[in-house]
Order: sequence, then structure tokens, then C-alpha cells
Amino acid sequence: MTEVVERKATNVHWHDGEVTRGDRAAMLGHKGVTMWFTGLSGSGKSTVAVAVEKALTARGVLTYRLDGDNIRLGINSNLGFSAEDRQENIRRVGEISKLFADTGVVVLSSFISPYADDRAMVRKVHEEGDLPFMEVFVDCSLEAAEERDPKGLYKKARAGEIRGFTGIDDPYEAPESPELHLRTDKMTLEEEVEAVIKSLQDRGIIV
Repeated sequence: MTEVVERKATNVHWHDGEVTRGDRAAMLGHKGVTMWFTGLSGSGKSTVAVAVEKALTARGVLTYRLDGDNIRLGINSNLGFSAEDRQENIRRVGEISKLFADTGVVVLSSFISPYADDRAMVRKVHEEGDLPFMEVFVDCSLEAAEERDPKGLYKKARAGEIRGFTGIDDPYEAPESPELHLRTDKMTLEEEVEAVIKSLQDRGIIV
């Protein structure tokens, strides 16, 4: 287990520049936002985010995708999968997402993020920064996720080779009121992408 050490810096203050968030939005032609894709392993989070990234880029929208495995290969490579490490993983990603959104980027963050409190923490970080945050529940049945099992993780979890696996021997706390609810076992990928883009348009993030 990796021990997460909280570092408390002193005598630090946020330094605003002369270029405003509005200036960046005017230059880009859209606002920044964090879209937080949460769901079981195999629910389709990364698949949807990749397709949305492609669709938004084709529309001239500056977007960037943050993916669970990619982040753990770099900035969060020192974290494991204990409850504490998962919380720190999400906290760091939330702060990174906030910075991207502040620059005017449409951020697509794809993380299982099984605990409601951790997702609420990320939302609060954005609300305190007066930045849009949209929770996207990428939902499918456990049976459907296990049937897909693109990484073979469920099979290993069922065999006892992986402990603390979300949905098997660790809980997933489903969002109660997400901004967008995608049923990937009932919707096509095209329908999911259309729903995401419409939600951004409805909120005035993109045109």
C-alpha cells in the first residue's frame, strides 16, 4: 500500500494574470468544462470519451482526454488501489482537470471513481473555481461489463487474483443525479456521442 502524505504549503497565493477566462473563451469560440465519465470497468467510459474527443475536434473544439491508465503511467504512478490511494488519484486528476478547464479546454476525464465522496470533492473544486462540471454516468449492468471484460480483469477478480476490484469485492456508488446518464448496454456509440454533444450545447459550453 502506498502511503499518501498530505503536504501543506504555506505562504502561497493564487496569482491571476491579465488574460481572463473570458479572453480565452472568445479566442477559442467555446468555454471550458470538465466532463467526468464515471462507471464500472468495462462500462465504456474510455470508448465514449475517445469518440467524443474525435467528434469535438472535428467541430473545432479544443478538447483533451484524461484516462485512468494513462494517468497512472505518469503523474499517479506512485499510487495503488487502496481507498486512500484511489482518493488521492481522483484528487490529483480533479485539480488537473480544473486547470485544463480554466484554460478553455473541454476536458474528458474517464475514471471509475467508485466513491461518491471523491466525485463530490472534484465537483466542489470546480464550483469553488466557478468552473462548469458535468458528471456523466456511463452505466451498464455488471453482467454486461463482465461479458465485455476488455482487460480480463473481472476474470482475475473472480479467481481471487485481484483484490478490492470495483463491482466484485469493492463497492461502486452510482451517481444519484448526474448531469448525463448514458446506458451503454442499451444505446449505440453514436447515440451516446450525440447525447454528450447536445448536453454541452444545452449548457452553452459549445455552439
